[in-house]
Amino acid sequence: MEPHSHSAFCLVAVGLASTLAAADDAPIKAFCVDFNWGPGGENGFAPPGLWANASPAAHVAWYAGLGVDTIQTFAVSCNGYAWYKNGLVPAQPGLEHDFLTEVVRLGHARGMRVMAYFCVGSNTRWAKENPHYSYGAPSQPHLFYSERYLDFLAASIRDAVEKTGIDGFMIDWVWNPDKARADQNSGAWKPAEKELYAQLVGAPFPGEAQLTDEQKTVYDRASITRCWQRIRDAAKSAAPDCVIWLSCHDLNHPSVVDSALLREVDWIMNEHPDAERLAKVLAAATDRQRVIQCLVGWGDQHNAYAVVTNKDFPTRDFYGFARPGENSLPLPIQEYLDKPIESFSGNDKNIATLARFYNGLLGPAAATRDGAG
Repeated sequence: MEPHSHSAFCLVAVGLASTLAAADDAPIKAFCVDFNWGPGGENGFAPPGLWANASPAAHVAWYAGLGVDTIQTFAVSCNGYAWYKNGLVPAQPGLEHDFLTEVVRLGHARGMRVMAYFCVGSNTRWAKENPHYSYGAPSQPHLFYSERYLDFLAASIRDAVEKTGIDGFMIDWVWNPDKARADQNSGAWKPAEKELYAQLVGAPFPGEAQLTDEQKTVYDRASITRCWQRIRDAAKSAAPDCVIWLSCHDLNHPSVVDSALLREVDWIMNEHPDAERLAKVLAAATDRQRVIQCLVGWGDQHNAYAVVTNKDFPTRDFYGFARPGENSLPLPIQEYLDKPIESFSGNDKNIATLARFYNGLLGPAAATRDGAG
């Protein structure tokens, strides 16, 4: 998230398939306790092993209390370590539970989808192990989409889908590493990325000073499209019904607008609070795509109450995310429900709103109770 993810679980497959099929047309009520960000990391991301003692049962109970029908948790977080055991990617150091796999099992037992997460543009562990294919490892997109990296990413996705039983996954930060490249090398490109440019564009890299905006856009679009194709093929070959969910803070960026990524991804999320951006996404979406609006994650920039009480808001598919507290969860759900919405601020205020809305206690016809109107 801007500062901000079958076949193995046959014993519940039949009942779950019918439950989720019925839910396909129901509004999406999703949330994520965001393990990406936390204190003590080397670059803003949570250090490896933070919240390694997180209880799958406690997390699923928290999500259930919030009223979600879709849990979004983690396959691999931005620090580069996995939230399930015995996979291709090393697990978070000290991981006490097979976290993602257990969340899938427990969530499915309650009839909830469970989605995982991959940060496409950033991976601290992989970047440090492959310095010739990354512009350092800051807490921003720093990876260019080399064959080496895409092989790793595709294998990681296939592994998680096959081993954990997730219904799909979110992809985030599907961007080229412009800022990280400039910050580390004053705009200088890595030799391996210059070779990638020539491969994708069909012409030698012209040099940093000679590269035009038009040439850069052609490269960016080709690079992101190739990355998307590898993600899509890895997921759908592992599980054809796997849902791929794009989170994006700028769906009008030249590198992605009217791209194969936006046309083909299953779910598209507007993370930005600007409703005009959402309107453009909805206008361009196909009939088979779900368009989701993020309502929690950017503090007071989001106003969940104004959205969920607006009967004319153009989507009823919603999502929110928030950093965990010391116990790996936000505040207890009952605290969000018992206290007036206006007693909270930032993300907590919006979570309190979602807790009421997701549980059917608040909606477009509701009065402005709790002093939130």
